[in-house]
Amino acid sequence: MDDERSESGRRHDVVCAVLIRHRQVLLAHRAATNDWYPDVWDLPGGHVESGETGTQALIRELREELGVSISELGDPPVAELRLEDMTLRIWRVDTWLGEPQNQAPEEHDTVGWFDLAEVSVLELASAEYRPLLHRLLE
Repeated sequence: MDDERSESGRRHDVVCAVLIRHRQVLLAHRAATNDWYPDVWDLPGGHVESGETGTQALIRELREELGVSISELGDPPVAELRLEDMTLRIWRVDTWLGEPQNQAPEEHDTVGWFDLAEVSVLELASAEYRPLLHRLLE
């Protein structure tokens, strides 16, 4: 997640997914070399590009970052966070094709599955994630 304002001064439109399998969530560890939110666990996703809807962007981001295909997303998202310079919409994803793998090593150094107890002790990119993940994993 990038928490910066673009040159135009507009808010960033960011989308993320909570992939859930066997009561575990998939998180991506942001590389320590990242300019924004380095060395923390984050939800996979990214910026909505010009001309995309949020769902189109998330489908693209999951394919690019994890190598998985999803055909549909629930609407509306399970959460919408308004942070200082961005709006972050988060969807729950329970079904996809392919085995999630780190396809973006320049952004994430690893991905992993975590249960509720493990999520409780991880350093997450946003404090807002913890209650959301608890709700979705319970």
